[in-house]
Amino acid sequence: MREVEGKFDLIIIGTGSGGSAAAFKCNKAGWKVAIVDSQPFGGTCALRGCDPKKVLVGAAEMIDGINRMKGKGISSDSSINWPELMAYKRTFTEPVPDNRVKNFQKAGIHVFHGRASFLSEDKIQVGEDVLNGKYILIANGAKPEPLPIEGTEHLTYSDEFLELDELPAKMVFIGGGYISFEFAHIAARAGSEVHIIHRGKRPLENFEPDLVELLMEKSKEIGIHIHLNTEAKSIEKKGSSYIVNGVNNGQQIHWEGDLVLHGAGRIPDLEDMQLEKGNVEREKSGIAVNEFLQSRTNPRVYAAGDAAATEGLPLTPVASMESHVVASNLLKGNHRLPNYKVMPTVVFTLPKLASVGLSEDQAREKGHQIKVNKMETSDWYTYKRTNEKFAMVKVITDEETGKILGAHLISHEADELINHFATAIQFDLAVKDLKQMIYAYPTAASDLGYML
Repeated sequence: MREVEGKFDLIIIGTGSGGSAAAFKCNKAGWKVAIVDSQPFGGTCALRGCDPKKVLVGAAEMIDGINRMKGKGISSDSSINWPELMAYKRTFTEPVPDNRVKNFQKAGIHVFHGRASFLSEDKIQVGEDVLNGKYILIANGAKPEPLPIEGTEHLTYSDEFLELDELPAKMVFIGGGYISFEFAHIAARAGSEVHIIHRGKRPLENFEPDLVELLMEKSKEIGIHIHLNTEAKSIEKKGSSYIVNGVNNGQQIHWEGDLVLHGAGRIPDLEDMQLEKGNVEREKSGIAVNEFLQSRTNPRVYAAGDAAATEGLPLTPVASMESHVVASNLLKGNHRLPNYKVMPTVVFTLPKLASVGLSEDQAREKGHQIKVNKMETSDWYTYKRTNEKFAMVKVITDEETGKILGAHLISHEADELINHFATAIQFDLAVKDLKQMIYAYPTAASDLGYML
């Protein structure tokens, strides 16, 4: 091992949204900053998550639109050419690592590639290098949660799915979370036979059940097979394919597929970091931090994004917000708190499922007297004109104040509409305030007044 000359003001572990914002902010303030990543620079969202996924979703969206409009002015058939689509996707992801490294270096940020681990409270080892830091920010994201089944060596993971040169004819997804549903909707529209195995009684458990039910109807309509209350027990290789063995109500069930994909959740990527040597306490959901995102046991250490045990959802904008908070607290002393009041989230299936604020159950548990506006909207002009059969909105308001507590939507326009509700919640707008707004017409947003 060799100690890198000079002490860094800040060592950041992770080059995604949770690390980058703090790196540039502290560097601009004149701090000597080092940034470390064991994977290609850029983080999950830009390389292995949100951004490349959205490219694939865009292609599936076009196929879905054509299928919905057949016999209504559209007559030609189209299909996804998977190798061409993947080549197009790589035009977005391949330049990212080199560009990120160049941007860091151009700014004067020192870059190190390798797995980071603690040697002491203020020392980090990266390969043969030892970095000494006044402060350390842990922001290295999450990884797939290990599954307690036999044959996990046969699993394919989300980052590998996003690099498939050929799409398998049959796919089995283990877990009923957003990764499984998003990829299943892409794969089904690209021609694959898809099965989702979920051990719970309903998938996407953090979303409103009635909207999830509608999404499941659409999923089944496009050929996705959903198996609930079903637990995967093992995976076996059989020639060039795989057998997934499972149990449903005591009965043995088997599925054969060319690929078995892990879609059963993610956990903080903190294993093998030797946190105990750095006196950094962790919880199941990440580094144990105080209200300023500072380690409870080592004041030199902060955490942001999926690596931190906070109430923040595992979302890119949340990680970025937390990174800005950490930078402010480092530069000016602990004074700034993260704001989790608004965290809009979207499942990029087709139709999209979006949510912000409180669910109906959460609002009641918190003691609010609530009004629930739940409407099927597929017969509204916005959705009828493109033959959307699966559209619904559910808005929860406080009867006493008239303020919006939560909004939940399913439609092809849900991802954009949810941001209007997020703005309303963030700035404490009441229903009467939104109803006064004039929107361009005809647009999806012009329906907002009728949803309240």
